[in-house]
Amino acid sequence: MFVSTIPCENVQLNSDAPETLREPSLDVAGVGVNPQCAILRVGDGRLGNIGNIIACGLSFFVVLALILRASKRKAAVGLVEFRLFLSMYALSLIFQILTTGSFLRQTSTALVVLTAIHMGLIAALGWALVANGLVSLQWVEDGTISSLAPFWGLTVAFFVATLYISLDTAFGWTSAFGPSNPPIAQKNIPLFVLTSIWPGVAAVIYLIIMLVVILRILRESRPVGFYISAFLLFAVAQVIYFVVSRYLCTASKAKVDGSLIATVLETASIGMLFIGWKSITEESWEEPWYSN
Repeated sequence: MFVSTIPCENVQLNSDAPETLREPSLDVAGVGVNPQCAILRVGDGRLGNIGNIIACGLSFFVVLALILRASKRKAAVGLVEFRLFLSMYALSLIFQILTTGSFLRQTSTALVVLTAIHMGLIAALGWALVANGLVSLQWVEDGTISSLAPFWGLTVAFFVATLYISLDTAFGWTSAFGPSNPPIAQKNIPLFVLTSIWPGVAAVIYLIIMLVVILRILRESRPVGFYISAFLLFAVAQVIYFVVSRYLCTASKAKVDGSLIATVLETASIGMLFIGWKSITEESWEEPWYSN
């Protein structure tokens, strides 16, 4: 339910990578699993990953609109936490433009650092999503220090841990996280878990929590469809990004890839989350379509 469109190769094809790996990758970096096609870097009439750039830009303004709409519901449960989640997602879209837009040269320090920050945001978003689900259980009062302390504490922990692993992988501060063996494999299990497995796990945990809240606590059924739709949109986005992307890239002659469709679906998933959140907060139950 949040973007995980990140080319991990950005932090593995760094300036210290073997020459045989770096040279073919200076202008391209595919996305998905074992990419066989990649969009060329901006320049010489090339527009880079223009489709995803536009999708991210439009999505950013859509999310800003959602934040503004959410802010008007001052008495809504979980307002502060949900608004923080939306803000983090909007920030991740900016970094997605920079890291997957094919603006920066592969192996450049700037691209490595920006990608490391982007990865940190993705891992942190996972916890932010789960935290929003826990807030809905009302074990602690939302918007208070008892809610925001664990929210920010673990958000920062996920961000810092992923940021460090990414930078360590790129710059080789230690041998704990790389290089791959053999180097051409470009594998990093900790980053894969934090930026690919963990978001999916977080989405499942969040869905389970929200189903419990809706069906057991609120004893309603209609909002369930919003949350299931959000989860399905997220799941389809991952399939397109990780599996279908190479075929889209090849068919378009390296003009677009799966990141475009994945971004649109991810943002649609966020929109469904907003509708679901709006439907179960206190003010919504007074609206005519929820009256008996």
